[in-house]
Amino acid sequence: MKWTVQQLRRFQHKEMTIDETIDVSDLKQIDTLIRDISLVRVQGKADIGSTKFTFHLTLSGTMVLPCSRTLVDVEYPFSIETTEVFLADGGDFVETDDDIHVVTGETIDLNPIIRELILLEIPLQLIANDPDADGAPQHGEGWDVLSEEQWEKAMEEQAENKVDPRLAGLAKFFEEKNKE
Repeated sequence: MKWTVQQLRRFQHKEMTIDETIDVSDLKQIDTLIRDISLVRVQGKADIGSTKFTFHLTLSGTMVLPCSRTLVDVEYPFSIETTEVFLADGGDFVETDDDIHVVTGETIDLNPIIRELILLEIPLQLIANDPDADGAPQHGEGWDVLSEEQWEKAMEEQAENKVDPRLAGLAKFFEEKNKE
């Protein structure tokens, strides 16, 4: 997804369509949350002027990210719509809220921008649809994961069987008396 300014100027006053698939698997080394990422499909068009190049793009693919609770792999499909504007040297640069990239040299490279947009798409928290399936262990030595209902029931039973520490000695006295 790299062109020279001269290549793009051939499409001046014409619509340039874009439909490419790019490999961004190197993002796994940049952000370790990304366990896997599919090829990214880049579709859209470019409006080419004499000094202004506007790309209207849709990026789509799938990332595999860890579940925030259980760390199981979760497929996260993404679709990003963006408009990127480039101004060639000598273009009229006006300060606006829009992101405008100034072209230095003779090439326009969309790859770093695509990678950045994908990294920004990673959610802060992702929960698997079925967190119990092949997820974190539900029990171990001396512990179990309880549902809310099971926890409430255990707390009620514990409250019923709880002996006032001031009367613990008296309870032992009656236990010894019953054994005789």
